[in-house]
Amino acid sequence: MTRTSILIPAHDEAAYLAACLGALLASEEVAGGVEVIVIANGCTDDTAEIARGFAEKAGLKGWHLQVLERAEGNKLGALNAGEAAAAGRVLIYLDADVIVSPPLITQLAEVLDVDAPRYASGRPHVTLRGGGVTGPYTRFWLTTPFMTRGVPGFGVFAMNRAGRARWGDWPDIISDDTYARLNFTPDERVAVPATYDWPMVEGFARLVQVRRRQDLGVAEIESRFPALIANDDPGAGAVPLWRRALADPLGFAAFCTLRIAIHLPILRSKNRWARGR
Repeated sequence: MTRTSILIPAHDEAAYLAACLGALLASEEVAGGVEVIVIANGCTDDTAEIARGFAEKAGLKGWHLQVLERAEGNKLGALNAGEAAAAGRVLIYLDADVIVSPPLITQLAEVLDVDAPRYASGRPHVTLRGGGVTGPYTRFWLTTPFMTRGVPGFGVFAMNRAGRARWGDWPDIISDDTYARLNFTPDERVAVPATYDWPMVEGFARLVQVRRRQDLGVAEIESRFPALIANDDPGAGAVPLWRRALADPLGFAAFCTLRIAIHLPILRSKNRWARGR
């Protein structure tokens, strides 16, 4: 059996996919064989062609890259299709706009190559291109317990087959990364030291839309899968909000402003999958 399968769902990711695959194929050696499966779903650009252009480079590395094309633009359907084609003992789920560091894939494959159910991710490095409210908001967001404790898993998460056996097909939900993370207890989640770059959305209106969607995704899981909430990270030991606010009042103000805006009807998108870019 192939040791590691890397699944990349990609919907109109032509502007990002080449950088993602270039970084992925610059990874350190991974023992046991690696396959990369790009699932181009509902694309209207040349995402699939770009992915196929990396097949030769993957082959020279000893990896196998294949591209699946689906007419429907649905990430959960893309994950189900990718898993059906995957042969790995370790499953790594990678967003198409993420840049992995060279050791990340190796570290994930090693820590998950066990019989007991395990979930893992790396250390996210949140990247910014612009300024405005996004900068101070992000700075404060990085101090929240979600970011400082546990294994957030957004952009990149991974699990072994024993862990993936805990549910069947991916349900039709907004927040696949939250759902995956909460199917494991805190003791079953592992943070490896390797990093990856994850881009923060730019612009206040887009940031509001994306953060609102994320809130809706968490609320959806609380409503549909309430038993999973017991697996969230405990809050004990986190730095108190008041202390973080005193340390960064501008960031706290930006964070509060955006949190208020999320609950206002203005800027509300009818698209539950609003990506903000």
